[in-house]
Amino acid sequence: MEKLIGREQEKNILIDALISNEAELVAVYGRRRVGKTFLIRQAYSQHLICEFSGVHHASVQEQLENFRNAIALVLKSPIPPAVPKSWTEAFLLLINFAEPLLKRKKVVIFFDEFPWLGAPKSGFLSAFEYFWNSWGSKKSNLIVAICGSAASWMIQKIINNKGGLHNRITKRIRLLPFSLYETSTYLKSRLVNLDQYQILQLYMVLGGIPHYLKEIRKGESATQIIDRLCFTKDGLLVDEFYNLYHSLFEMADRHIAVVKALAGKPSGLTRKEIIEECDLISGGGTTKLIEELMESGFVQFYLPFQKNVKEAIYKLADEYSLFYLKFIEQSRATGHGTWMKKSVSQSWRSWSGAAFESICFKHINQIKNAIGISGIYTEESAWRFVPGKIGNGTQIDLLVDRQDVCINICEIKFSNSEFIIDKPYAVALQDKMNIFKEQTKTKKTLFLTMVTTYGTKDNIYKTGLVQNEVLMEDLFKL
Repeated sequence: MEKLIGREQEKNILIDALISNEAELVAVYGRRRVGKTFLIRQAYSQHLICEFSGVHHASVQEQLENFRNAIALVLKSPIPPAVPKSWTEAFLLLINFAEPLLKRKKVVIFFDEFPWLGAPKSGFLSAFEYFWNSWGSKKSNLIVAICGSAASWMIQKIINNKGGLHNRITKRIRLLPFSLYETSTYLKSRLVNLDQYQILQLYMVLGGIPHYLKEIRKGESATQIIDRLCFTKDGLLVDEFYNLYHSLFEMADRHIAVVKALAGKPSGLTRKEIIEECDLISGGGTTKLIEELMESGFVQFYLPFQKNVKEAIYKLADEYSLFYLKFIEQSRATGHGTWMKKSVSQSWRSWSGAAFESICFKHINQIKNAIGISGIYTEESAWRFVPGKIGNGTQIDLLVDRQDVCINICEIKFSNSEFIIDKPYAVALQDKMNIFKEQTKTKKTLFLTMVTTYGTKDNIYKTGLVQNEVLMEDLFKL
């Protein structure tokens, strides 16, 4: 059986449920392909007595037939039970099966793709509420684990349920993609021997999604892997984009429109700008749409320095989506060698900078550790200034506002060698610091911090200007 890599905090939560003296209702949610099912199966392999998965867009009758088949498999009866006529009857079948086992040991019942079971008018959610409240919650030896890729549905219908499941979830896990450290550890466990720069390039395309990383073969370079997965006719990621969004959202075209708008603006968009770009109507529907993308991990929200929530910036956070829209969707070139040609283009340079910047935002803790401020409370954001008819505008990739009255102004640069600050760039960096200080009126001390792959070359322009450095290797630390 494949070993579970990383996920230490999540494993501890699931183990706590195992040693609990009370019934536990555990909810695990996160974007598709992130490893939710694998996590639950691995953590509860010795206690799992029944596993049932919902099917996307299946009828109630089909779901009930599948449920009966799942019960028949674990019963190992030559004559399967009758197909339940309703979910209420299905849960009674489950109770009769589980009751004797609960008297002997701790048991886990696992419902995978839970949102696909709870379609309108299916009766599933009300039946599940009754099942848990009238029976499950009273069984100290029972864990019911529910899992779903439609993260927004899980939040609205389960976590924040206002009806029979209100405050019934005892433990919840939002499963995020692997970090760079976990990605490196996972690849090593599969005997894939790549250095950090190669892994970083893959992460910029695949993100930390275990299902995608599983397709990496040993003995191939990052370029070969990207070619095979993204530019050959049978590549896993050639047509994953639309399948991904349509499997998660009922009105996926609107979600895709927002994702495409954000992909075209690496510096991000405000809510107002999203509405204008996508021709949406301001109101609760748009708010829900953006929240769904955020809860599913595709979009991140940043509050700019000294700004209020109305001026919040939204950025595309999913590496694969950004790569697909930039290079795969409109690509005429396919086949081996495609990525080698594309990776020397100008569009590659702009994409790599945006992708590396997004990864740095996800590894804030590693950046703080590298510059020695892990114990200081901070708030992170980006910052941009757009002047009127006169004056220069500027943008700060990452700003770390510290409680000790200092701010790290982070300049993020992706390159395949030491980054060199020349005279014009040094002047631009100093101007950036001056504009920020002038426009924000901040009294805090500013530290210019370079975040690069291989560091910044020592020269007269770096000395006295750069106060801190963060390297690629720092991002790979735990």
